[in-house]
Amino acid sequence: MPRAIHPLLAALSLSLLLPISASLQAEEPGTTDEAASDQGAALDPPAADLARPPQTERSADAASALSRHLPSQEQQLLQAGDESFLALWLPANTAEAHGVVVLVAGAGESADWPKVLGPLRRRLPDAGWHSLTLSLPDPQDVLPPAPAVNPVNPATAAAAPAALDAAPASADAPQADPGLQADQPMPAPGERHARRIKQRITAALELARQQQAKHIVLLGHGSGGYWSTRYLSEEQPADVRSLLLVDVKPAADASPGLDELQTSLKLATGDFYYQDRQLERDAAARRLLASKRQEHPAYTQVALKALPGNPDVEQEQLYRRLRGWLTLQLKTR
Repeated sequence: MPRAIHPLLAALSLSLLLPISASLQAEEPGTTDEAASDQGAALDPPAADLARPPQTERSADAASALSRHLPSQEQQLLQAGDESFLALWLPANTAEAHGVVVLVAGAGESADWPKVLGPLRRRLPDAGWHSLTLSLPDPQDVLPPAPAVNPVNPATAAAAPAALDAAPASADAPQADPGLQADQPMPAPGERHARRIKQRITAALELARQQQAKHIVLLGHGSGGYWSTRYLSEEQPADVRSLLLVDVKPAADASPGLDELQTSLKLATGDFYYQDRQLERDAAARRLLASKRQEHPAYTQVALKALPGNPDVEQEQLYRRLRGWLTLQLKTR
């Protein structure tokens, strides 16, 4: 008899547990939905994340870094159009300076670039010249990209337009030029880049003129040599007496070419190039032929030897050759 009771008790226990299990299962979906809702809210990006932070140019970041570790007396904040930029100034280490050498950096170089620019700007004062060094702004096509925007969640989509409207404009977006009339179209990126460079060189020359310098020399390194030549060709400033080109490079996507710009220049020009590299030799040969065709009265080429294993000696070689060329110009005037 006791064995027959066990199945009956088991069946009775099972029947009592079924309603409790069903009740628990009925409550679980609501709990799951609430948890999923809480988790989804945590994953949803806040509306403020949709705003694009302002982007800065690499050249501006490099200038900011220089301003933090260079002495304040070397820093000059110049105004070029509607923007300001950092230039580096060192006075001549003589009672009476010969003049000012304005050094124009190449693309991607800072005003204190360790090759050519930094060593020259610090050594030229020992030769009796003020030095003023500036960098180029970033081309429009290499400005930092805007950060990717997270997918918009339907729950926060309503707040997104307001957040985007409140976001500051990024630096890679074309800004309106105050000098343009309202009915004039925005300039192409290449034209805007060229105008910004021209404004920077103009501002640097204005500072040089304030020093009442007897001689103003424009020195361009790399693509800075192209922009220096183009500036002198287009503006023809009467008080800039000499042009120095150091390892000059054509500017990307810029026209007219360097050979064409040479034809309108008659001022004393020193073209320093490295003879070890075939491309540089060929380009220098074309520039030499262009000077002969125009019968340039004072064009000089100086071949240098690259010393990659000994950069200090290479920089010293360049400084001595440049100093000798500048001294010769002072004697011929």
